[in-house]
Order: sequence, then structure tokens, then C-alpha cells
Amino acid sequence: MRSFSLIDFVSLFAALRWTVALVVLALAFGAPLALGLALGRISRFASLRWAMAACIQVIQSVPLLGLLFFFYFGMPVFLGIQVPALIAVTVAYTLYTAAFLGEIWRGGLEAVKQAQWEAGACLGLSAWQQFRHIIAPQALRLSLPPTVGFLVQLIKGTSLASILGFVELARAGQVVSAATFQPLLTYALVAAIYFALCLPLTLWSRSLEARLDGSR
Repeated sequence: MRSFSLIDFVSLFAALRWTVALVVLALAFGAPLALGLALGRISRFASLRWAMAACIQVIQSVPLLGLLFFFYFGMPVFLGIQVPALIAVTVAYTLYTAAFLGEIWRGGLEAVKQAQWEAGACLGLSAWQQFRHIIAPQALRLSLPPTVGFLVQLIKGTSLASILGFVELARAGQVVSAATFQPLLTYALVAAIYFALCLPLTLWSRSLEARLDGSR
């Protein structure tokens, strides 16, 4: 047994980069999918709305841990494909992000009054121009606070990747705890790092909510 040292402290911060990387990957791949789901949910085609709603319901009904297990352990069993941990984790977090952000953004789009679309049409704008110049800026204003709030949930959710042995912050905490036999100190530091990451975002979300109150 050895005592907790500077090396352990550095290893926790080194693992933090993978926590950040997971969040960036989830947003990079999940945000475009979320926009597609949100647009599909407000489409004038009923079949497309139902299909997008079904996709979102299925994904949201499965716990994030279930998605991680499916893509890491399930793909070799069902399709005979061995999926590296990074890809399995990225796919799972991408779908999770797309489903929840899609619903957040759908709510923002639907909150914009129909008259705004009609006003754009009266100006001779195409549907895309109406969306780009009139609807999207207003929907963004309404959706930004809950989007930042979801980001906090996503950061905390990355700790589940440790179940697959992916060495992000939580998994690094497990390794350091096992090596030093000081779980209280180690996990207190891990929690403090998560807190330092999430608190500014939580405060920013509340600030945005107060400044961008859509009911005003």
C-alpha cells in the first residue's frame, strides 16, 4: 500500500481529458442528429413525426447504462462485431444526446408562434429561409437554458463509461482508490472535479433562464 501522492492527483486530471472528450464527441455527433429529430417531430408529414417520436421514445426508455452495454457487449453477440470501447461509448452517448436534445429543441421550435412562420411566408421567404432567419434564432433563445442544463447531466453521465473499463475521471478514481486504499480522499477529489466542471454550467443555465425568459 502507498499513500496518495501528486502522481495520483495528476492521473485524475489526466483522465479528465477523456471525460471532456466524451462530452465533445457526444455533442459533435449527437447535435446534428438532435436537430434532425427535432425537425422531424415538427414536420407536416404525420408518418415522419411518428417515426421520429418512436425513435426518441425508444432511446429515452432505455437507461444510458443499457445503451452502453448493448453497443459494447451486445454487438458481438447479435452481429458478431467486436466494438472498441471508445466507439461503443461514443455511439451510446451520441444516441442519448440526440434523443434528449431533440426533444428540448423540438419544444423550443414549437414554442415559436405559428404566426412567425406565416409572417415569413408573407415576405416571400422559403421554408428554409423562414427557419434560418426567423424561427431558429427564437427557438435557440428558448432552448439554450435547458440545453446547458442537459450538458451538466451529460458530464455526470460520462461516469457510467467506467463500467466498460473506459478510463475517464470516475474510472481513474477507482484505479487510484485501489492503489492507495484511500477511497474517501480519492472520491472526494473526483466529486470536487465534477463539481468544478458542473457548477459554472449550472449557474450559466440559471442566468440564461433568467435573461432569456420566453414568457416575457
